[in-house]
Amino acid sequence: MNSLPNAVTIKEVGPRDGLQNEQENVSTADKIAWINQLSRSGYSYIEVSSFVHPKWIPQLADAKEVAESIERYPGVTYAALTPNMKGLERAIEADIDEVSIFMSASDTHNRKNINKSIADTYPILQEVVDEAKQAGKTVRGYVSTVFGCPYEGHVPVSQVIDVCQRLLNMGIDELSLGDTIGVANPKQVDSALSQIQQELSFDHLAMHFHNTRGMALANVLVSLEHGITTFDGALGGLGGCPYAKGASGNLATDDLVHMFHEMGLDTGISMEGLMEAGGFIQSKLGKALPSHHMQIQNRNQ
Repeated sequence: MNSLPNAVTIKEVGPRDGLQNEQENVSTADKIAWINQLSRSGYSYIEVSSFVHPKWIPQLADAKEVAESIERYPGVTYAALTPNMKGLERAIEADIDEVSIFMSASDTHNRKNINKSIADTYPILQEVVDEAKQAGKTVRGYVSTVFGCPYEGHVPVSQVIDVCQRLLNMGIDELSLGDTIGVANPKQVDSALSQIQQELSFDHLAMHFHNTRGMALANVLVSLEHGITTFDGALGGLGGCPYAKGASGNLATDDLVHMFHEMGLDTGISMEGLMEAGGFIQSKLGKALPSHHMQIQNRNQ
């Protein structure tokens, strides 16, 4: 492998992207307790919920109460997804540190996801970014279906670059590229990042892989070789995309942390803390989580 960094950043999206696709309701008190456990595990970033309309994602209808009730640990950024101005207003009231906006690189998925074309989405997101900045918040952008769309199939890299440039021009602080349905493979990731790097700086780029087909860790390694050091994960491999059938399973934070630690890369995250937090949310969901580390822990209990 090429020269590796000394440290990487892992951003936990389990309380949002993980729980949003779970049918078993998790109580507000349990979400708060779980996020507090995550904060104690050494994370620098936790996405705690989503300020979408409750009818779209009932599991996250308590976003404001959760955000207002968690313990705020020094050095931890607490973020939330904010699809529009109404969501942003609630996020600001709850004193979220960072707001996240999202859209797709494929028009069909964008319409299915947020009921708007890509072109019609830009002005809405620009308004959210401007207002968030005025409120002193940092902004993260998510781009979905970067490596494939459940409706359109292959998504041209040029199309991905166009969307990314528009979001960066809005003034966002970081951009996360998502393999929404878990179809990416290492060769594809290498090719796409090589093309993207010709047009965009990787200084504020993160990767968001799903493990639907078991490729997530391999795709992380390719991204790492391209100089990317920020990765999203969901503890235990929770979640997926509720708008893409079969896209269950985010990249598991615990498996990712283990790999990095074995490679000698610092994450700042405690495996012991992760296992405790993973066991807690697993018990509340009433099912075994799919990550390798949670499976090992379950067998040893």
